[in-house]
Amino acid sequence: MRERRRLRMGVLALVSLLLLGAVPLYFGFRTLSRDPVFDSLDALEVPAWAEVKIVDDVSGSRWCLVECRLRERTITSERPPEETAKVFQDALRQDGWRSWKVARCPEEEQKGSYTCWRKDELTLDLWVREPACVPPPVDGEPAIVPSPDPSAAAGTCTGSLVSVKVRNAIDDERTRPLPSTDPSLTGDPLSSLTGDPLGDPTPSPS
Repeated sequence: MRERRRLRMGVLALVSLLLLGAVPLYFGFRTLSRDPVFDSLDALEVPAWAEVKIVDDVSGSRWCLVECRLRERTITSERPPEETAKVFQDALRQDGWRSWKVARCPEEEQKGSYTCWRKDELTLDLWVREPACVPPPVDGEPAIVPSPDPSAAAGTCTGSLVSVKVRNAIDDERTRPLPSTDPSLTGDPLSSLTGDPLGDPTPSPS
């Protein structure tokens, strides 16, 4: 009887230790797997109407193994692009981000408001534009083409769409110096010569 009681107490102690260890292990794994950049984006002080729906996507390695990490966030806002862009830009400034005027921002011409930002070792692209206004396919049926009548579309297609891309600065090609166009660095031997490459003509004997 005493042996059975000891065995039961041992089993209970083992289960308690496993439970006590599993909780911090779970939160520790969650902390390691959760990218802190997304936490900083969550902390941006923007109104609730500017973040009605959030979808995150991530690729690459957080420690830049083989490929550095690219964090992408798509946000649905209830209000127009101009108002939405302003609140996000103000929130970025309050969080320590600096406006970054750089070539290839954007890579290609885009509609709406496209701005670039830098903070510490990160770069951020913020693109705010009107929503696509095309509903997704339902049960295999093709999407409904929006009405060409602007007044009809205005009642059903409102708000704006926000795209945020955050990269490591060392992996962002825009942080690197632009290639020089100096001909002397391109291997053209004639570019470094001045005047007549044949020199002055030799005077003939008189």
